[in-house]
Amino acid sequence: MVDGLLVSLEVTGVALFIGIPLGLILALGVQTKSMFARATSIFVVEIGRGAPALILLQFAYYGLPSTGISLTSFAAAAAALSWTTAAYTSEIIRAGLQAVPHGQKEAAVAVGFTSLDALRYVIVPQGLRVAAPALLGFAILMLQATSLCFAIALPELLSQAYMIGTTTFQYLPILLLAGLLYASICIPATILVSSLERRLGRHTA
Repeated sequence: MVDGLLVSLEVTGVALFIGIPLGLILALGVQTKSMFARATSIFVVEIGRGAPALILLQFAYYGLPSTGISLTSFAAAAAALSWTTAAYTSEIIRAGLQAVPHGQKEAAVAVGFTSLDALRYVIVPQGLRVAAPALLGFAILMLQATSLCFAIALPELLSQAYMIGTTTFQYLPILLLAGLLYASICIPATILVSSLERRLGRHTA
């Protein structure tokens, strides 16, 4: 069970490591003046948000081999959940960027920053600060979503629990233990997010 929890944490970590930076790129792409970049970004975001994560998981693991691309269950899980993460966090980040007062960019340009430097050093850092609590909250949801990887035979926590249950026929205590293991991570993380929201709220007031 602990090994399964570690796999769940590893998949979550990879999905966030890839998905959040990609989400930032997509958030900027949606707001760019380039028609091609904006249309591409919107397409990627809408597919990632519109398709259930379970469908993306099965597409990556069962669908791609028909095109000659075969992924391990871990790689398929990482790819699918990274796409889901990127799609949802792009909207969170975009909201954070839009929350930065327009005067901040004007002030940066007034002191000699280029538009790109203003974006890199003023807008993005402040926008990510605003978006941080929501991003952390989404990270908790992604840990819970790793239970969907049971469908592609990844040995994560739920898969391990089910395997133990089939050999012992003690499904109730095993599944309760799995729930407690998820809760042991998610509840402290939720408290941390709430604390961060209060702290950032005081600084922005």
